[in-house]
Amino acid sequence: MIFRTAATTAALAIVLAVLGAVTGPQWDPVPVSEHLEPETSDTTIGGQPPGGADGVGAYEVRETDVTVRLDGTSVGAVLREPVDAPGDRPGVVFVHGAGTGLASEAFVDVAVDLASAGVVTLVPDKRLDTYTTRHRDYEAMALDYAHSVDLLRARPGVDPGAVGLYGESEGTWIVPVMAADDPGIAFSVLVSAPVVPPRQQAAFAVDSYLRNTDVPHGVFRAIPRAVGMAIPGGGFEYADFDVEPFLERLTQPVLVVYGTADPSMPVEQGAQQVLDATADQPGAGTTVRFYEGANHGIKIDDVLVPDFPRDAAAWVTSLPDSADASPQVAGAQPNQQYLAGPVPTPRWFGNGDLFVALVLVAVGLLVVGPVIRLVTSLVSRLRRVVGRTPRPSGLAPGFRGPLTGLGAGAVATVVGLVVYLVAVARLALDYEKDAWVVQGGWVAVRLGGLATLVAAALLINRWAEVRTARKAVAGGAPADEAAERGASVRVAEGVTAHVMLWSVLTGATVLLVVLAYWGVYQLGI
Repeated sequence: MIFRTAATTAALAIVLAVLGAVTGPQWDPVPVSEHLEPETSDTTIGGQPPGGADGVGAYEVRETDVTVRLDGTSVGAVLREPVDAPGDRPGVVFVHGAGTGLASEAFVDVAVDLASAGVVTLVPDKRLDTYTTRHRDYEAMALDYAHSVDLLRARPGVDPGAVGLYGESEGTWIVPVMAADDPGIAFSVLVSAPVVPPRQQAAFAVDSYLRNTDVPHGVFRAIPRAVGMAIPGGGFEYADFDVEPFLERLTQPVLVVYGTADPSMPVEQGAQQVLDATADQPGAGTTVRFYEGANHGIKIDDVLVPDFPRDAAAWVTSLPDSADASPQVAGAQPNQQYLAGPVPTPRWFGNGDLFVALVLVAVGLLVVGPVIRLVTSLVSRLRRVVGRTPRPSGLAPGFRGPLTGLGAGAVATVVGLVVYLVAVARLALDYEKDAWVVQGGWVAVRLGGLATLVAAALLINRWAEVRTARKAVAGGAPADEAAERGASVRVAEGVTAHVMLWSVLTGATVLLVVLAYWGVYQLGI
């Protein structure tokens, strides 16, 4: 009995491992083979010494709250101006990354530093009535930010021909659109730019975070299956937005900035793609700077790296000379391990709505079947109370326990997998490690899945015994002799018993396939 159960369990595990392997794409990112080599560790722009006449801190800064009129609405903004700076000054409009983006809270450090170096800065509030998690239109957002450019160009003391853009993270998908559509934009500063489409950047970031968290190799299979899926509920059209055509149209100088400790961005690949896209464009000289140990916001321990605003201010105030100033690539050596690339679409579960519906139907079957059976049992008891003989109904001996274990185990393992992935995601986003959670949790989930297969094996073997008994009766053997072999010649008696049996079997089978898809049963296949 033990050997049969073990053999059946192993066979089921192999079938599910193969099924999990063929139902969706694997994850095998391409390593970076050629690294971008900075010419020097000195990030100074064009050899300009720090602390020059127009360096950071050269002027006091005046802040003014202004209103930017958009099409159909308006947003607030914070204008920062260098007090008593001579002549008309260059200006910078800041373009937000992901999030709410209040002008009073965003870019405060760098906007103040640039203003103190003689650059007029304008940070508008992000427009939120057209910006949601599911729906974002980067080209429409570029039109909104263009109103801030117009406002800054019209500001007294600002050189309208020297107004440029500063975008961070998600904002760097918007800045090239603005600069390509408006050749009058003087320059672009791209900070922590993904450059690749959002879907590719998301997969790259998840991969990077999971590697840092030391998750088991099998967990990486979930990356293309989650990121490549069409998100349930629709939307997210912007996930495949490609900024490359806009970069190739730039005719203005570009400053590209990354921190070497930013795990979410393809820092070398992004810089190289901007260099390549602008290489043949007249006037679009590109300067790249890497800051040692800086994060996504070019900060270390929540403090802006001082060299960054110094260099950015020197670059902006020295244009056009600084556009082609040597060295073109400088700073700390980045170390991007893998390339961000196209994310394959899952073959079976590429439609998120279908996937969610399938899981809900499976859970519904696991609930409905036992509920119907419970109601039937209550009706049978009432029939006995009133003196009526209940109709024969129920499962054959030896079926109830394995069937309960199969259904409950499938649900428990799915819940355990979700809890595990949420826990790992929290660790990854906090850039922390916890072997008990990461390694131990994965083992626990897989053990739960294995226990569910044991219940399934017991059920299959018991079913085989009943079928053997039925064949014996059909062959002429006495019913009592057949009963000794199989304890029953029927798996289930009554309609409701059959409904319960097949509801649980169908629901559990679907969940087992889902678990196999997400890697719970993989055996290195």
